Amino acid sequence: VQLQASGGGSVQAGASLRLSCAASGRTFSARAMAWFRQAPGKEREFVAALRLDGGYTYYTDSVKGRFTLSRDRGMNTMYLQMNTLEPEDTAVYYCAAGSPILSQIRAYSSYRSWGQGTLVTVSS
Repeated sequence: VQLQASGGGSVQAGASLRLSCAASGRTFSARAMAWFRQAPGKEREFVAALRLDGGYTYYTDSVKGRFTLSRDRGMNTMYLQMNTLEPEDTAVYYCAAGSPILSQIRAYSSYRSWGQGTLVTVSS
């Protein structure tokens, strides 16, 4: 699976952005797609995941109510709508695809395919 992430940018706090992750290749082999982020000097952290079998979504607590995952099946694209952005959301965002078991859906080691990352900068 090849992944192409896009949609990052520089915005003011309170603004919105929509990230896209376009998948190509052996997409049928992936059971989930996810977003992770890595802020400067910090470890990569889980943001949100979408199970492709049923559309179930999972979010880290800090983005619940602000970020929303969706998917365009025809385009093999996953979206992350990010509203009410905060400076703490500043990071490089990576999309990923894989077949994690449910208990490991938030673990970056569960995902085999990764996009190149897109930078989100939120200023106060």
